[in-house]
Amino acid sequence: MNQTNTKLLADILRNIANTPHIRPSEVPDIDLYMDQVTTFMDEHLSSTRRSQDDKILTKTMINNYTKKKLLPHPTKKRYSKEHLLLLIFIYYLKDFLPLTDIRAILTPITERFFEADDSISIENIYAEAYDLSKEWVNNICRDITESWHTASNSFEDCPAKDRETLQIFSFICMLSFDIYLKKQVIEQMIDGLGTGEPTDSEESAESDKSDSAESTPHS
Repeated sequence: MNQTNTKLLADILRNIANTPHIRPSEVPDIDLYMDQVTTFMDEHLSSTRRSQDDKILTKTMINNYTKKKLLPHPTKKRYSKEHLLLLIFIYYLKDFLPLTDIRAILTPITERFFEADDSISIENIYAEAYDLSKEWVNNICRDITESWHTASNSFEDCPAKDRETLQIFSFICMLSFDIYLKKQVIEQMIDGLGTGEPTDSEESAESDKSDSAESTPHS
């Protein structure tokens, strides 16, 4: 592929590797009101927006997550550190999973560990997930680079004027298929482990409708 597109991918991967995620130590230990929660999320996750119009978190979203039992109710309208950590999980998961699946994933965690007097807390779980994801970014970037090289060797017999477009299309298809397969694994793990209620497409559509009214997908 040409140098312009190769440089574009290198810039994208560099940005991904350097994208700041919320460290456990950055989450305040004091309880926050809803306005303070949305401000905190906006300040720390704004770099993940695809466009300036994308919403990170709104009051409507928070109320919807509570209504749909993804998020425990606040205490006297104040949200704890554990509430914020759960909201961060939800923020990333909702990019590719319906709220019903997210509830199925989070319910065993919240029921067992939310504000529990136990050696394992939501904060411990978030810290472990944070460390694992930071370590995994380099592996993901290597896989993407390998896919780029594979796609660059495709359509070698096509006319030069069409080759670049077809190779980029091949690259996007490879990444898309990777996402599709991993999403299948996640969905079948949820269904097979019985971590939540049976899938209800109508409830899922209703949940996501109210959420999507406040936010467009981000990348």
